[in-house]
Amino acid sequence: MTPELTALALAVLLQAAQLALYSVLGQKAAGTKAAMSPRDEPIPLPGKAGRARRAMDNHFEGLILFTAAVAVVTLSDQSTPFTAAMAWLYLAARLLYVPAYLFGWVPWRSLIWAAGFLATLAMLLAALL
Repeated sequence: MTPELTALALAVLLQAAQLALYSVLGQKAAGTKAAMSPRDEPIPLPGKAGRARRAMDNHFEGLILFTAAVAVVTLSDQSTPFTAAMAWLYLAARLLYVPAYLFGWVPWRSLIWAAGFLATLAMLLAALL
């Protein structure tokens, strides 16, 4: 398995962990009755529960782009030490993004997000050039 695919597999596991974290914090904040409801109306989640959801949603968005970058690099057989480093940078940024969002690390949260996004773009550009 290429390093990029390994980083992708770990990023998906991170997404699953974020879903579990959000579920626990969300149920704690909203209560079991609200969590079991059909959710015809959005359930407002204050504090860390809301932040956990937004961090999870943000990772879903970033994971789509990262998955595409890994697919391009892997399927075109262009894995290099640079693309591997960018994949690990993406994963490290996403790992740091969770506490950065939960605890409101300003401006670090935005800088961490940017590092992961730019790493994804760098992988694509490396494959194209």
